[in-house]
Amino acid sequence: MNLTLKVWRQPNPKVQGRIVEYPARNIPEEASFLEMLDIVNEELIGKGDEPIHFDHDCREGICGTCSLTINGIPHGKDRGVTTCQLHMRKFKDGDTIWIEPFRANPFPVIRDLMVDRTAFDRIVAAGGYIDVRTGSAVDANSIPIAKVDADNAFDAAACIGCGACVAACKNASAMLFVSAKVSHLGHLPQGQPERNKRVLAMVRQMDAEGFGNCTNQYECEAACPKEISVEHIARMNRDYMKALALEQFVG
Repeated sequence: MNLTLKVWRQPNPKVQGRIVEYPARNIPEEASFLEMLDIVNEELIGKGDEPIHFDHDCREGICGTCSLTINGIPHGKDRGVTTCQLHMRKFKDGDTIWIEPFRANPFPVIRDLMVDRTAFDRIVAAGGYIDVRTGSAVDANSIPIAKVDADNAFDAAACIGCGACVAACKNASAMLFVSAKVSHLGHLPQGQPERNKRVLAMVRQMDAEGFGNCTNQYECEAACPKEISVEHIARMNRDYMKALALEQFVG
């Protein structure tokens, strides 16, 4: 199949970017979106041109690195897939595809389609650690956990931190990401000692990074490749209000 690509090119954060058109010729329908970009880059390199810069790592939908906005939608129009899991058979021969980086002030462009998402790392770091015994592995049944709590914790832990929720939100809110990280440990007994401290620290770090507020329009859930539920946001808000009230009472 033959396609026309409209790609965002930006040499560095200090230079104004622009859309550049490229032909994508003889693309196999079974190729992934990233493999299609590889083919285009091989042609560019062969001509002595600068290849299109984009992030990738596992190419298995696990790492969240391959974050691209495709035709205005983070990761493309398919639900529950990352960019590397999107295949060219979802497009038609002759299509024009617009490819841009994730757009959010806390995600500054590094180069072309690559953005700096270390703000997420700082939010996770703000959450700190849990107080558990280290050393030899404990018995699997030493801490009973209700199945519903284990399932909810696993659902939240599925978040890969790609940032699609931020890119999809008109406010660039990171509430879905942060709530998933808060809920992951909040559902487990191991996460209870630091539960209040964790939610306060992570929400405050999120605000300090410049992410916007949630206005409950659920673009985040729709764009999330792991289909994280917005119910985690409601849970985090309740935890935050309780922790804030307790902090003010104790303080």
